[in-house]
Amino acid sequence: MIFSFSMSIIFISCGDEEFQKSPLDEIIRDIPRDDMFTIILYDMDVEGDFLQRYFHKYQVIRDNQVEDAREVISDWHEVGEREFNNYVNDMGMEIASRDSSGNLSKTVAPPGYNNYVGNEKYGRWENRNGSSFWAFYGQYAFMSSMFRMGSYPVSRGYYSDWRSNYAGTNKRYYGPSSGGRSYYGTSSAYNSNRSRRSTWSSKSSSYRSSKSSSFKNNVTSRTSRSSGSYGSSRSRGGGYGK
Repeated sequence: MIFSFSMSIIFISCGDEEFQKSPLDEIIRDIPRDDMFTIILYDMDVEGDFLQRYFHKYQVIRDNQVEDAREVISDWHEVGEREFNNYVNDMGMEIASRDSSGNLSKTVAPPGYNNYVGNEKYGRWENRNGSSFWAFYGQYAFMSSMFRMGSYPVSRGYYSDWRSNYAGTNKRYYGPSSGGRSYYGTSSAYNSNRSRRSTWSSKSSSYRSSKSSSFKNNVTSRTSRSSGSYGSSRSRGGGYGK
């Protein structure tokens, strides 16, 4: 009887994992259909030892193509283990977007690549010291900060590689590697000096390899979580609805 009861608990737990709603889908649902958007996996965290809980935080950039694009950093959202593992390499990456034609994409891409880089409405390619880099027009210069392109500029070679070999596929482009680090992604240089993030870039490889107790003991513990859809606005254009 005890054995049967234990098996029922395991079955129910597996079922909850399989059918757990994705907060990413709920955020997408709440964005007006006429808005372009880019959603970036801003941060992630894991809590617990035996029974673990998994969390994501998102950077949501909405653009109604009339006012300035607006950026909001979401609150922490609990996600299932399967979803967490699916994006474990993708902190700082774009994980969902919708373009000006209303086409939704959930393919993982470097930040800004789907809607803005290469889009002549927002900027152009400029030559610098023999190489070509993406530059936003003056009125859209704030977008460079949103996507951290001031510190990590997008070369035309990177963008062309992504567009030719990765765009529209399930393959994920992390850019070139240097010193064992990719240009984008969880363990990249792009994430290494972001002050508003957990310790994930240095912990992710040990998590992926073994989920060891030493890793779990060292992950940043967060005791306060919010279930709200969005956090405070950090945009040039102010909060949503303004």
